[in-house]
Amino acid sequence: METIERIFQAILFEMIVLSILIPTSVIIGGFKAEKMIVVAIGLSLFAVFWNYIYNIIFDNFMGINRSARGLAARCIHAVGFELGMIAITLPVIAWYLNITWIAALILEAGFLIFILVYTLIFNILYDRYQPYQKWFSK
Repeated sequence: METIERIFQAILFEMIVLSILIPTSVIIGGFKAEKMIVVAIGLSLFAVFWNYIYNIIFDNFMGINRSARGLAARCIHAVGFELGMIAITLPVIAWYLNITWIAALILEAGFLIFILVYTLIFNILYDRYQPYQKWFSK
């Protein structure tokens, strides 16, 4: 996959996830839509930034040969990424939404579970239908 398609895939991923998470968190959580738009977009932007930084750190620690990494390394990578996200965003979400840290942790856990399932489904469908190739390739 070329860089332009990776950018397209990331933008499509984030647009769809935001269009699901924002109304769902407003309906289920009872939060104001304006607040959840800020939270969701903020988390989305931070996730992209954190992904870039975290992968550089992880690659330096684990070595360049990503294809040789086994299941244990992949699990450590995923857990480390999510723990970093939570550690940094949890206090901000609690403060911004004026909720307890426990409530913010529950909210983040809901986001995390949703994102795990969504990511799996999104990538299966993206690989199957290859929208970039269909829409932009000649």
